[in-house]
Amino acid sequence: MSYISVSHWDTTDWTDAMEGLARDKYVPMVMALGAQSVDMVRTGDLSFLVVTKYADQAAAEVAQAKIDAIRDEATEELPMQMTSVHRGSTFASG
Repeated sequence: MSYISVSHWDTTDWTDAMEGLARDKYVPMVMALGAQSVDMVRTGDLSFLVVTKYADQAAAEVAQAKIDAIRDEATEELPMQMTSVHRGSTFASG
């Protein structure tokens, strides 16, 4: 089954430019590391989560060090902070 990473983020600002940067820069960067999909979901006025799907745990582990670097870059470029991350293998899906 696939392997999913969900990270939760808070930001001090929200703009159309930030959304564009997420779409045009950060999603493609993660996809280039082997993700099958990346969804960024606004969960509040100043919060969002990122759901990244990989084929399996091995693919996610290969990407992880580079994902950490991308997260570091994002927090330097944008007014946001990751508050938590959860990862695991799917056991059911539809």
